[in-house]
Amino acid sequence: MTTTFNPCILIPVYNHEKPLPGIIERLAAHQLPCLLVDDGSDASCAQVIRGLAEQYAGVQSIRLEINQGKGAAVKAGILAAQAQGYSHALQVDADGQHDLNDLDKFLSAARQTPAAVVIGRALFDASIPKLRYYARYLTHIWVHINTLSFAIPDSMCGYRIYPLASCAKLIQSQAMENRMGFDTEILVRLYWQGVAVISIPTQVRYPLDGLSHFRALEDNLLLSQTHARLFFGMLLRWPKLLLRHFQ
Repeated sequence: MTTTFNPCILIPVYNHEKPLPGIIERLAAHQLPCLLVDDGSDASCAQVIRGLAEQYAGVQSIRLEINQGKGAAVKAGILAAQAQGYSHALQVDADGQHDLNDLDKFLSAARQTPAAVVIGRALFDASIPKLRYYARYLTHIWVHINTLSFAIPDSMCGYRIYPLASCAKLIQSQAMENRMGFDTEILVRLYWQGVAVISIPTQVRYPLDGLSHFRALEDNLLLSQTHARLFFGMLLRWPKLLLRHFQ
């Protein structure tokens, strides 16, 4: 059980140098330490990240020299944040799609229930491509199957607060997806371990700079493999998962 609430902000970054400064400027008002994980960005973005770390006292950066994927960047950030003594990491994306006005709602929920993982349930406007919007429901269905519950209404929204102790332990003991599928996989595995899930509705807009790193063929294939791997993991755990509904 986490007894001290000492959060930081975690932002995985890959070539989003245009929206990132505005995000950091807005986050600075909350006076929380911020960890930028540069996932092998190009030189122009890397320079912006270094500049932000120099400009803002509470901002620091970690550089992954080779692009490994969002999941790898988040994992590196979680382990770094825990090593620095933080209890929680509030993750937001670097493309400006998350509503930072809801940040206090996420922090309040995590403060009240520190052992839980707090996740965003995305409310989209017309900016989301229709194919992406309906494709998300396939993942929702698989998550309901692989947890035998509706506890995780949206596993793909990257706006969330991780309890670092349980997440770091999981990362160090279990190989997980390095790219987009990580967002879903870690939530399912945390649920399997008995971690409570708190869901907060939040408005999500598609990237302000029009740049999405979702690779339709490759990432959908990796997501399918992740869902299949989790399905067989669920089969090993189904009696315990069903028992949770009666406890």
